[in-house]
Amino acid sequence: MSVVIVGGNECMERRYKELCAQYRCEANVFTKPRGGLKDKLGSPDLMIFFTNTMSHKMLHGALCEVKGQQTKVEYCRSASLSALRTVLEKHAG
Repeated sequence: MSVVIVGGNECMERRYKELCAQYRCEANVFTKPRGGLKDKLGSPDLMIFFTNTMSHKMLHGALCEVKGQQTKVEYCRSASLSALRTVLEKHAG
């Protein structure tokens, strides 16, 4: 399963990827808007937004990129590992 995480804390990127790997998921993490997400997102199976740590512009841009695809979207206020674990349990089981 491919997972894209948008938002979160820069210092936690490695931990997000390691946790996703435990659930056999390949993760891409975008904590800061670096030149647009248009060509970087692809078509993931699951997209997770950490809404407390991202801008509205970044959220809107990412949502526009996956519009019309079969991507599942989850919103989390907290950018913690426990919040990510809860989402991964729900979708990657």
